[in-house]
Amino acid sequence: MKKIFGYIITLTFLFFATTSCEDYLDVNKNVDAPNYVEGYLYLPGIIQAYQGMYYDVRATATLTQMMGTTNSSFSNFASNYYATGSDNGGELWRMSYWLQGMNLENLINQSIAAKNWKLAGIGYAIKAFSWDQLTKEHGELPLKDAYVSGLLSHNYDYQKDIYPQVRAWAYTAIKYLQMEDKTNYGNKISSNDYIYFGNTDKWIKFAYGVLVRNFASLSNKSNFNSDYADSLIFCANNSFQSFDDDATVTVAGGSATAAYGAYNNFWGTNRLNLSRDFFQHEYAVQVFTGTVPKYDETTGDKKDATVVNSYYPWELADKQIICDTAVNTAGHYDPRVAVKLATVDDPTYQNVSNVKSIKTRKYYGGSLTSTSGPIGTAPSLYGRNAVSAYTGTTHDGTGRWLYRDDAPYILMTCAEIKFCLAEAYWKIGQKDKALEAFKSGVKADVDFTGKYIYENTKGTATGGDKITKAAYASLAAEYVAGPFVNGLTLADFSLSHIMMQKWVSLYPWGAQEAWVDMRKYHYDLKYSGQYPKLGDGWELSMVNQKFDTDQTKVYKGFYLAPAQVENRRGSYNTFNQGSPSYRLRPRYNSEYMWNKASLSALLPISGMADNYQCSIPWFAYPADIPASK
Repeated sequence: MKKIFGYIITLTFLFFATTSCEDYLDVNKNVDAPNYVEGYLYLPGIIQAYQGMYYDVRATATLTQMMGTTNSSFSNFASNYYATGSDNGGELWRMSYWLQGMNLENLINQSIAAKNWKLAGIGYAIKAFSWDQLTKEHGELPLKDAYVSGLLSHNYDYQKDIYPQVRAWAYTAIKYLQMEDKTNYGNKISSNDYIYFGNTDKWIKFAYGVLVRNFASLSNKSNFNSDYADSLIFCANNSFQSFDDDATVTVAGGSATAAYGAYNNFWGTNRLNLSRDFFQHEYAVQVFTGTVPKYDETTGDKKDATVVNSYYPWELADKQIICDTAVNTAGHYDPRVAVKLATVDDPTYQNVSNVKSIKTRKYYGGSLTSTSGPIGTAPSLYGRNAVSAYTGTTHDGTGRWLYRDDAPYILMTCAEIKFCLAEAYWKIGQKDKALEAFKSGVKADVDFTGKYIYENTKGTATGGDKITKAAYASLAAEYVAGPFVNGLTLADFSLSHIMMQKWVSLYPWGAQEAWVDMRKYHYDLKYSGQYPKLGDGWELSMVNQKFDTDQTKVYKGFYLAPAQVENRRGSYNTFNQGSPSYRLRPRYNSEYMWNKASLSALLPISGMADNYQCSIPWFAYPADIPASK
């Protein structure tokens, strides 16, 4: 966080030393960098900076087993440890402090001074959203010192103090957005707001949604029911009510004809970020296809199927949470798998409207750091066992679904809000209301998923989704009406249904929030204390995780890399001292270059310690963090 602008100015001065002083000083009169910028002109850059969240999904999607990776820069996240000297996993830090940073501060402060209440409210809503994401990902942050000029180091604030500030910003956003604003904006906001195009009501819902997310991350704290549950429920009822309220950032696209490559979605084919380096994990395939296996709890091995089956050769768990393999029975097939995951089946898109054919497709997932999985090879997320290409005889075109050049960036959805509401009702014992919210959440995600289907030309191997919107709608109606959603009874309903459907709804754009949930439930580790620790949740070479038969296990089928079950049985880097990661480290190029003293002072684990990534954040503790390690 150190102010390095002085060094930049000094170097610039030396560069111009051979010219006159007047010529050098003219640099400060640059018409492209005026002293004052109208508030609304900050808005498009601030909003488009949200593509940075997808940069960090490369880290959090591997931590949540949504994706695996062969990218050497991110395989360390799949293995739960920190790579020294790397800025990977630090883009949200860069986005919040720099790309938005003072631009957002200026927007807010200038708007308040001019009584532009609507614009000020939008600014505060954005600030609350960004900082909520930032602290959940990294834990402690420089908050009070963030924009104090002249500082050469920045003290960190603890999460217990950051959380209330985030909520204060969100409530301030709502206050300003509800105030009478006499400003004649014309199209100044609508033309620069790439999320809601100036729709005040939706921005208010957005701010309430930030509050819901904030409260939901505290659902496993000992005082959740008394201090946070009612507020979450109130905010959820004032937030998103249908998938039409979803917060998304419009992306221009343009593929190879775009003026700048960044005009295309980070996950589109043109930018090659999902070329083959990142792919669906085997856990994602198991969840989406209802093939979570059964384990022998004595050996940890998967149980062989009594009938030989090359596709899923193991006996499957008695209770599948999302769907099961009885695909020919109405409601047992979840069509989201045909959109969110990839398959190499039907390469020329001949059967994209054939429901029977769609149901019989096969899906394969990779491991944490290899496309090779336990039963096959994970394809690219575009659906080929090849590096992505957008030209040639066989290619991926502009991509498909959210993996497309002009797909929007997803910030927050109605489905997510409804699952947060369901969890809150579950926690306070109102399970009938929890089930109602759960059903609304699944329906909202089913609608959300279908909205972004990109239909290909039948018979051509040129990219697109391998299902038509009409076929998807038909299968979706069956699924929602079936036993896993509307047919689910209170007797069979569990917390796993809420959290695993939420995980599916966040796949893979919302990996950060999925990681919040997994950490607050401590990865389903088996421990006896207030929170897991060495010797009570993990050892130096293994983690002790609950088996799926344990009624308290939330994420059925999920096992960390060092779990003692088949296809895991690895170990973490010795730096971790046996623990899984609980946070991403701050951005290296600011904090570990310039702010080491402030990092060193952090408790209970110093930010300079080899295992700082394992320091459990405040939101995941039942009460406050320990005063010392």
